Formats: sequence, structure tokens, C-alpha cells
Amino acid sequence: MQKIAIKQILKERPFSLVLSGGGALGIAHLGVLYDLEKSHLSPHEIIGTSMGGIIGACMAIGLKEAEIRSHIKDFSSVSKWIKFSFSGNAIVDNSKIERILTHIFKNKKMQETLIPLKLITTNLKNGHKRVFTAKDDIYIKDAVLATMAIPGVFDEHLIEGEIYGDGFLCENLGINEASSPTLLAVDVLGEHSFEKEMPNNFFKTANVMEMFEKSMRLLIYNQSKTHLENSDKNIYLIEPKTSNYSTYHFHKYLEIRALGLGLLDDY
Repeated sequence: MQKIAIKQILKERPFSLVLSGGGALGIAHLGVLYDLEKSHLSPHEIIGTSMGGIIGACMAIGLKEAEIRSHIKDFSSVSKWIKFSFSGNAIVDNSKIERILTHIFKNKKMQETLIPLKLITTNLKNGHKRVFTAKDDIYIKDAVLATMAIPGVFDEHLIEGEIYGDGFLCENLGINEASSPTLLAVDVLGEHSFEKEMPNNFFKTANVMEMFEKSMRLLIYNQSKTHLENSDKNIYLIEPKTSNYSTYHFHKYLEIRALGLGLLDDY
């Protein structure tokens, strides 16, 4: 396929944009968004999980990549959004994060987006996938707080009497929720998200931490791989090379954003 083919196809057909979760690695989505803007390409709908949900929701309300980047910069300073919790089920209290999200989304509801938005979450009581859409009369910020709530790290989020957590537990790359037959899917926890070698640090603690994170990436990668292999949709998959970065490297947001730049031209 010629390099310009994917851009031409996306200009000619309605397409769903699917943005995966991945913590700070999800900042690579911004590079892809920048290239879409530069090529005057706009999706028919946006499906997001976790960090992909945050960025997707910003795009859905009409924010440009530069504006989203300025908001993401707030996460580069941990003190701006981390507040440790000494009770409950998570180590981070979401109050600071909620203030940031309220500033971005104000009181907009899911049906008030300019581009249809779907945010993937997990019902923590029964383990079922829950996708919030324009059919749900809830605030965008609440759906975002749910999709990003990594169990044990961020507070779970209560919506209409149910308790929700991060969507990666069910579907980190939400291709199954796309309504368009043509998809542009960006997976920051794809094949290029983990090193092929084993950790080899001097300190065992560092090796253990690296092995834990690598294991989580492999688990999520294989989950998405199964979904991709069983899909009958026309999927253009972009997998930024995020293996050299950690999911908590928010302070490296400019470097990680650059990982997504120019990948549309690889087709």
C-alpha cells in the first residue's frame, strides 16, 4: 500500500478513531491527532479507554491537539494531580484530578459532544464491560473518571449507583465498540510497547518492578491481539514504539507525544 493510501481512504470514508489506554504512554495519541489535524481528517466517532478516553473526550468536545497538549502538561507535574489517600481502596484520591477534568469539560454531558464519544469502563461489582455513550445522561467528567480509574491506584468512580473502574480490564483497545466499518486504531500498549529482552538491572527491586510492568503490557497486548484477530472490520492499526517509557512518565510528555508523529505516513 502506498504511503498516502491510508490518508486518502480516511478522507473518502467515515471512520472510527479508537484510542487505547496506557497511562503516560497514551500521550503518544497526541502525535497522531496532530497528523490528523494537519491532513484535515476528522473521525465519525471516537472510542477511548483510560488515557485514550481522556484525550478522546477532549477531541470530542472540539479541542485542538495543541489545547489538549496544554491540559496534558498539567499532568507532567505530579503535585498538580496526585493526592495520596489513606483510606478506601486506592492510593490516589481523585479530588485534584476531578478539578482538572471539571475545568476541561465543565458541565458538558455525553450527548453534548461535537463528535460522538464512547468511553469504555468496567463494572467492578460484576466485571462486565460498560460503555458510556450519548445515550447516557451523565457528565463527561464522570465517564472519564470511570474509564481512567486503575484499581488500587485511582479511586473507583460511582455512577448511578454502580461502581466503575478502568476500561482496560475489559477492552483496552475498543475496536468492538466501533460502529464504522473502517477504523483507525492507535494502540500504545501494542507490539512495540515491551522490550524483547528480560530486565537486567543491578538491583533486584528494579528487575521485579520492570517484570511486573512488562507482564501487564503483555497481558493487555494479548487481549487486544485476540480482539483484532477476531474482528471483521477494516482496521488500520498504529502502534507507537513506547517500550522505552513507563506508564508513569508524564514528565516526558513531549518525548512521548513525538512517538505518535508521522505514523500515518507509514501506510
